[in-house]
Amino acid sequence: MDGYGEVCLLGDGFDPSGAVRMREDEYDSRSGSDNIDGALSGDDQDANDEQQPKGKKYHRHTPHQIQELEIFFKECPHPDDKQRSELSRRLCLETKQVKFWFQNRRTQMKTQIERHENAILKQENDKLRAENSVMKDAIANPTCNTCGGPSIPGHLSFEEHHLRIENARLREKLHRLYTVTNKFLGWPVSSPFGNQGSSPSSDSCLELSVGRSGIGRSSTVSDSMGLGNGHFGAGPVMPISKPEIGVSGNDIPLDRTIYVDFALAAMNELVEMAQTDAPLWIRSRDGGSRETLNLDEYSRTFPSSAGMKHINWTTEATRDSTMVIINSLALVETLMDANRWAEMFPCLIARATTIDVITSGMCGTRNGALQLMNAELRVLSPLVPVRTLKFLRFCRQLADGLWAVVDVSIGEGSDSNTFLGCRRLPSGCVVEDMPNGFSKVTWVEHTEYDETVIHQLYRQLISSGIGFGSQRWLANLQRQCECLAILMSSTIPTEDPAGISPGGRRSMLKLSQRMVDKFCSGLCSSSLHKWDKLVVGNISEDVKVMARKSINEPGEPPGIVLSAATSVWMPVTQQRLFAFLQDDHFRSEWDILSNSRPMLEMVRISKGQDADNRVSLLRANPMKANESTMFILQETWTDISGSLVVYTPVDTASVSLMMRGGDSAYVSLLPSGFAILPNATNNDKDASMKSGMNSGHDNGCLLTVAFQILVNSLPTAKLTVESVETVNNLIFCTIRKIKTALQVS
Repeated sequence: MDGYGEVCLLGDGFDPSGAVRMREDEYDSRSGSDNIDGALSGDDQDANDEQQPKGKKYHRHTPHQIQELEIFFKECPHPDDKQRSELSRRLCLETKQVKFWFQNRRTQMKTQIERHENAILKQENDKLRAENSVMKDAIANPTCNTCGGPSIPGHLSFEEHHLRIENARLREKLHRLYTVTNKFLGWPVSSPFGNQGSSPSSDSCLELSVGRSGIGRSSTVSDSMGLGNGHFGAGPVMPISKPEIGVSGNDIPLDRTIYVDFALAAMNELVEMAQTDAPLWIRSRDGGSRETLNLDEYSRTFPSSAGMKHINWTTEATRDSTMVIINSLALVETLMDANRWAEMFPCLIARATTIDVITSGMCGTRNGALQLMNAELRVLSPLVPVRTLKFLRFCRQLADGLWAVVDVSIGEGSDSNTFLGCRRLPSGCVVEDMPNGFSKVTWVEHTEYDETVIHQLYRQLISSGIGFGSQRWLANLQRQCECLAILMSSTIPTEDPAGISPGGRRSMLKLSQRMVDKFCSGLCSSSLHKWDKLVVGNISEDVKVMARKSINEPGEPPGIVLSAATSVWMPVTQQRLFAFLQDDHFRSEWDILSNSRPMLEMVRISKGQDADNRVSLLRANPMKANESTMFILQETWTDISGSLVVYTPVDTASVSLMMRGGDSAYVSLLPSGFAILPNATNNDKDASMKSGMNSGHDNGCLLTVAFQILVNSLPTAKLTVESVETVNNLIFCTIRKIKTALQVS
């Protein structure tokens, strides 16, 4: 945006060529493919040139290295750590050399673009100056209100009259471009023509002023986004047209200001919803931090937003806040990267992709970053379909150490009013830095969805916000941040009677992460993990049975894999059920496949402050001479949003490899386990959530049971009905054993 900042100051005494020369000098000081050992790149390198020791050596890349780097840069200008490591290995460079090269190359490209833009703007400015000079010499009579020409057209030639009209059009176009750009980045709105008195009137420019109820916008914007008339206020505005001036980088073409406009309105609504308390939000009955939206007050506060909602859809809207052990910049970077965002919320996000980066931010930060994304969100139950969303994600720095990230859905395909079963209204988080590396995160989740596709058992839970609401997002974020803090520490808390090495612990954690991912994908199939749904006549509709053929897929045994899952109501508290399932002393009471053999916990790796959040390696000792030792890898966690117990059998060779710190990516896994969600009506009762092993059948929870089993080691074999019935019987036999052990019906 530096080019626009310069043009805003153009006047009679300004020399545009000086700006171009200044950019060229700056470019020359930062470009090139040389690297200094341990040197900085870009602006940091310039600032420290005088501080560099004279003995530092320059390394000039070979033509082959530069060619390979340029080819990769065209495909991916922002490589991640894995890609940089692969490039450094292939080109015989250090990782930091590859990193600095890409930084310098991006700086070089940005400078070239800015120089090109300045040249174009200089030409436009020179053209306007020439036109102004002609008009000053020609104007001698009163001007026409339409074209700016004289009242008697005969006093001007046809060419001069055409130039006047063209000049007014160009001025208006430039003014709209500045207004959009400066408003989007939070800069003061100023005319590129100074105070010459010839800038377009406020009625003819694109108004982007942010107010409580939204922003002014044209009918073109409203119709294309499916918002109806007057969603963000009224007022005469100019239809958006594509500019002739070339722009890129942080500059937003006018045909994409639809997204800019929409993102600004969403950010305005999110910030106000995050900062406003009662009566807009109703606090939970126990005095906790979770709040639900007062829909009547929302309709009064945001009347245009409330009026655009789908008539037959259900609304869920919650707000919550908590402290997490991560700083605001790190969290913002995670949220703006689709892959890291999905890794931070593995049980919530089935898949996330970035469709288009409209702007990547400015000054090397995410401030002003806007991108178009796809995501598939899930609840760990086969009775709740995956939510598919297409949305804009906009990041803005509100103050020093204070950031906001907002999501808002947009329509699918050519019909922008079409949404795939759900729609995310302005939702997101406000992150504020706190002492000691912590951040206070306020999360707002506001969605409307088609309730008819959800099983009756889960409708109340979803509408209350437990399934996809702010409480679940924050609980997952808090748990993952605790885990990352432990992994980045010098020592990983471990109870280790088997003497596993540090590398073995990390290998075990990676294997456990992959196990949980496979378990979740078997519960809720997404576009990333393809399963074939099976319909068997004598199998209940509440049991979801899927199958897929595995052929030479790493981490999965070859053959036909069957996944079966169902969800049932359990008249016990979430904590009591979780405590029973995760305790290895009670395992023989429900685990049919363990053959009632006693379990011994060999290794325990903590993943959070709660002792129940851990990864364990269990060993089942043989009870007969002909039985072999069985190992089970298990991960458990619990929080106010739910609980998880996932396990998989692991053979002796894989255990040996893992404990030595070997690569566990090819260890075959067939995970099974349980997902527990609290009762919607009792979610606010913290006492019941923390009651441990206390009974109390007045409360209850929802239990999901899932198994993945290799039914045939030949991928070409046919799946039989008997195999499906066997897995179905295994599920209901396990549920029956659990109820018997807990003495419930």
